[in-house]
Amino acid sequence: MRASISSSEFATPQSCAGIHKRIHTPHTYAEAVRLEDTALASISHIGPGELRFERSVRRVAPHTNEVRHDETGGRAVMSFKRRILVLAMASAGIGLCGEALALDASPTNIASQSNTPGNDGQSQASAPPATKDTHDKDGEKKPTKEEKLAQTLNTVTVTGYSRSAATSADIQRYSDKIENVVTAADIGGLPDQSIADALTQLPGVAAQRIGGQASQINLRGLPGNFIQTTLDGREQPSTSGSNYIQFDDYPSELIHQVSVYKSSQANIIEGGVGGTIAMETANPLDNKKDQSFNLDTRGSYNSRADGVYGANPRAFRISAAYQGKFLADTLGVGLGYAQLYQPHVAEQYINESYSTTPATLNGRPTYINTGVQISQNGGTERRHGYMGTVVWQPNDAFKLTGNGFFSKYDNTSFQRGMRAQLFTNGGAVITNPVVSPNGALIGGTASSIPGGFFGINGLQAFSVATTANDQSNNADVFSGGLNAQWRTGPWTVTADVSASRANSHTVGSDVTADVYNGLGSGLPLIADQSVSFLLHGLNVGDFSVANPGSYTDLGKMALSSYGMYPTTYRDDRKAFRSSVRYEFRDNPVFAGLEGGVYLSNQTYSADRAVWLYGSAWGQYWLSTPKQPPLALDSSNAVKTCWKSSEFKNFPCFLGLNANAILAAHGITPDPQKDWSQNWTETQSGDVNVKIRDAFVQADIETTVFDRALSGNLGLRVVHTSQYSPGLQQVGNHAGEPIADGHGVISTDYTRVNPGQTYTDYLPSLNLNLELDDENQIRFAAAKVMARPPIDLLKSGVASYIFNGTYNLTSGTNPMLDPMYARQYDLVFAHYFPDSTGVFAADAFYKHIDSFVQTITDPNYDFAAHGYLVPINPQTGQPYLNGTFQTAYNNTKGGYVRGLELQLMRTHFLPGSWSGLGFSLNYAYTESGTKVESNLGGFPQEQGLPGLSKNVASAALFYDGDRFSTRLAANYRSPFVSAAQVSFTFQTVYFASEKVLDYQASYKFNDYLSGLFQVLNLTDQPTRTYFGNATQTSTIQYFGRTLYAGVSLKF
Repeated sequence: MRASISSSEFATPQSCAGIHKRIHTPHTYAEAVRLEDTALASISHIGPGELRFERSVRRVAPHTNEVRHDETGGRAVMSFKRRILVLAMASAGIGLCGEALALDASPTNIASQSNTPGNDGQSQASAPPATKDTHDKDGEKKPTKEEKLAQTLNTVTVTGYSRSAATSADIQRYSDKIENVVTAADIGGLPDQSIADALTQLPGVAAQRIGGQASQINLRGLPGNFIQTTLDGREQPSTSGSNYIQFDDYPSELIHQVSVYKSSQANIIEGGVGGTIAMETANPLDNKKDQSFNLDTRGSYNSRADGVYGANPRAFRISAAYQGKFLADTLGVGLGYAQLYQPHVAEQYINESYSTTPATLNGRPTYINTGVQISQNGGTERRHGYMGTVVWQPNDAFKLTGNGFFSKYDNTSFQRGMRAQLFTNGGAVITNPVVSPNGALIGGTASSIPGGFFGINGLQAFSVATTANDQSNNADVFSGGLNAQWRTGPWTVTADVSASRANSHTVGSDVTADVYNGLGSGLPLIADQSVSFLLHGLNVGDFSVANPGSYTDLGKMALSSYGMYPTTYRDDRKAFRSSVRYEFRDNPVFAGLEGGVYLSNQTYSADRAVWLYGSAWGQYWLSTPKQPPLALDSSNAVKTCWKSSEFKNFPCFLGLNANAILAAHGITPDPQKDWSQNWTETQSGDVNVKIRDAFVQADIETTVFDRALSGNLGLRVVHTSQYSPGLQQVGNHAGEPIADGHGVISTDYTRVNPGQTYTDYLPSLNLNLELDDENQIRFAAAKVMARPPIDLLKSGVASYIFNGTYNLTSGTNPMLDPMYARQYDLVFAHYFPDSTGVFAADAFYKHIDSFVQTITDPNYDFAAHGYLVPINPQTGQPYLNGTFQTAYNNTKGGYVRGLELQLMRTHFLPGSWSGLGFSLNYAYTESGTKVESNLGGFPQEQGLPGLSKNVASAALFYDGDRFSTRLAANYRSPFVSAAQVSFTFQTVYFASEKVLDYQASYKFNDYLSGLFQVLNLTDQPTRTYFGNATQTSTIQYFGRTLYAGVSLKF
């Protein structure tokens, strides 16, 4: 193919139009490469004033030692070669049309093709400059950051983990903020099993494993409620019932890039004191091919599931992704689907919390634990994820993007085992006690009080119950919207409208069965029992019972109690944002000015219900009507034993199918809100939050002592309105008539709707000084905020009368303020030549003004704060003020500070070793903030929840022509966090843990590759304790998981 163009064609604007018809502005990266092939294949003079363009049959790249990377993350733009072309044309006398081509073929006209919707920093990258004309001292145009990024991304391909690591470092290098990035190695998704796993390979990021899976993220020592999370620039709702995001709702196969913003700027949505986690889906117009399809299938096997009740060791995950370009590369379509099916697997040894008042054992004050449990957790988890994106860009001036994401996660778990309960308050006789040096009971024998059921307060309390605690959770997340971007000259206008919602419906059940004497008689009573236990610190302890055969004898065992506790959360958000940006042409300091607004309405609801049968301690005669124990048979109770080496010596038990037991006796659960369990009413309620933001941001691009200085300076103004309709219990029939779920009318409650409005001003500064081509110093400062956990904004309160005083209890407070912080970062970064690595050191400091905590105010002025106080019939006056248990913003606050180190190298070795690479990350974080706890018996100060002083990750990888392999390790030192211990969430210590994952792939041809993975290679357990490691809380083993599968790409 040949084309010749006379220089006379460049004489007039009309002839310029002719050039544009033949050498048009590329709309996508792939088209830009094709244009480059045409334009650069040959440039030669064919006589006076004539310039000839030839397209070579095959594009041949010059020999180079530079390591280069494909386009990724929607940031790919045309390389410097386009500018070289323009200079060559100008030197040939092209003149005006050369200038026009320089503008149209500028990398900035390609970089803006990102799938990231809009500015307002809710976008993942600001719109790149289009018109700023800056030159160096020799008169040559200085490359912008976007162009510098283009030079590394638009190059010869490296593949696999090396490509993902190097691309992430390049994006980090040219960012206008302090951030770390994980990018997809291909359209098949991120290089790790989950988003949370991928994030732990970044400095300062640690994951908390829930059920063996990395689900919740801690960032710079702060938990999920301090972290903002977005998808394609939009705030995400949560299925957790609070603010923190459960990242297992988001299939890693559908996410193209995840960024962690560690510094703030005005055009980023507020909400992250710890930082912001920004997930992005792919833009199909950035895809190298016109049509791409990826199919991935994997089967899995869990090493412990065979020995766990209700668990299937075999599972699978499957994903498919498609990207296509149409209408001359002006229309892009991206579709994705991912399904996960896996077992829920855990074996647990649980020691329950301690009494706060010591008892006397052998003449010594001793804190006694509530009980001890052993259990097997089986079940299944199934997730379906869907993603769709349509991008229409008919020209350089306008782009319209519509995208949607939907995920449905269904989780059913079965906890089966034994629980020795109620050692405390004289409920059991403790013999042969083993007491730790700090005065806590860590071993001994607990036995029934002699005399049958006559014991504490005339009633027997202690028992060794067989437990069957099921939990089902059905959750779904939707996030979608429409984004439009219009550019003309120096102006860029962006608008985005979005809607998102999260639903979570959880049904938990608490079931016990006991050994009885006299089953079938008129008064069956729980038999005398005994359990011996000994804690082994961070290892599985001992557990044995007297007469173990009784616990698998269908003639002696019966169901004592059944409690069903449904909880439903809904989080709906609707948002609109718009921004206007103006690019300065000749300003010596500022590159552009941007301003915008953000409007968001959030509606949150929580609903509780309950259904109860019998008594957890066999005291069925206390129920009204009496609900006697229910007999078992072989169809609903199966003998279950232990197989794994850590648990194999524990006694066998009956695996109960509680619903089948109820059905056999003609009982159907009907959970409802119930005045007799008034917490179902007061803990239900709504929260309505309206956010109205405005921001202005100036982008800096200047020089200081002949060194490039860039960044931004801005202010975000945030106006918030938060109110919560709910119920207040006033008592004495002083309320209004309200019906519960059974239709029972109560006049002890009144409807309330307390709340507040407030306005915040959040300044921010980001500076990046380029010492030379390879070294940078960054500084960032900002005031930031994290909104209080939305579940703590509910207004419902329960009350009680005591000694003439009126008392309220809730643990929530709609008047809570956000958590504010002032934060500072100082970063030094060295980037190795040819994008082969990075070393970075980041020192940070956060001063957090206050934390949310629960307190009990002993003399609260209820009337002054809008609470209705009932009349005391004995005095004719309102009851006196009593205590108020509530959430509040403490005034202590505290600091979080630390140092993060990052080292990554690829392609630094010669010859056949060139495919070897590694990454090392380490973070040291400390805080002076302490939280008091007495779960271990004696009062103690715990550290800030979520903070590990030492967090490290490492990965060693190799990429060859066909073979790629990677070994990844994560370590975190002990930390404090809330965890489910027995039937409640308690704040406990987590021991240090090291998790190893391995994966390898082999490419059979251009279309087919095989994959092998081992997750949790060493079967690392999760271990928790109550302040002192001798006081075990939980020891949980989840097994290692092996994956094998194939991937098809074309």
